[in-house]
Amino acid sequence: MPKAAEIKKGMILEIDNQLLQVRNIDVRSPSSRGSNTLYKITMMNIQKHQKQEQTLIGTDFIKEAECSRCQLQFLYRDTDLYTFMDTESYMQYSLTTEELDDLIFYLPDGQSGIVGLLHHEQLISIEPPASISLTIIETSPAIKGASASARTKPATLETQLVVQVPEYIENGEVIKVNTATGKYTSRA
Repeated sequence: MPKAAEIKKGMILEIDNQLLQVRNIDVRSPSSRGSNTLYKITMMNIQKHQKQEQTLIGTDFIKEAECSRCQLQFLYRDTDLYTFMDTESYMQYSLTTEELDDLIFYLPDGQSGIVGLLHHEQLISIEPPASISLTIIETSPAIKGASASARTKPATLETQLVVQVPEYIENGEVIKVNTATGKYTSRA
C-alpha cells in the first residue's frame, strides 16, 4: 500500500470498495513547524462517474486497486464511445466520453502506445503515452522573423485541444504535446 506522498496522477485507488482514479494532486506545505504536508487529491469515481476530493497527510496509507495493464491502440470513435484494441490478444474494449474525461484530447485516430488498466478483465481507464504528435488545424499566421522567444499564440489541434505554441508555428505542422501537462513541447 502506498503512502499519500507516493500517489501519482492516473493511479487507481480502492477506498470504501469504490474504484477511484487520481486526476489531480495539490500539495500544501503548512508554514508552522511540526505540521504535516497535506495532499489534496481530486479523484474520479469510476463506477459512479463522480468527482471526489480527499485531503490526506503524507504518512496516510491508501489501498491501490489491483489492476492489470495491457498495451492498447485507439481504433475509432462512434458518437460518445471510444474503442480500443489490445495489441497482443486483439480483444476490443470501449469507454465513454464521460469515462475518459479530458483524455479524449490525446486520442488521434490510430494512436498506439496507450496503456489500458483492467480490473477483473474490464477496461476501467487508460494512460496515454508521455507525449503525442498532433497536427495543428487552426492558428493565426506565422510571423516572419519570429524567434524562439517566449511569445506564444493559441493553436487548435486535430483533437480540438487548444495549446499555446511559439509564434513561428504554422497551420498543418505536427507538434508534440506533453499529455501530463497538456502543453506544447516541440515540433515533431
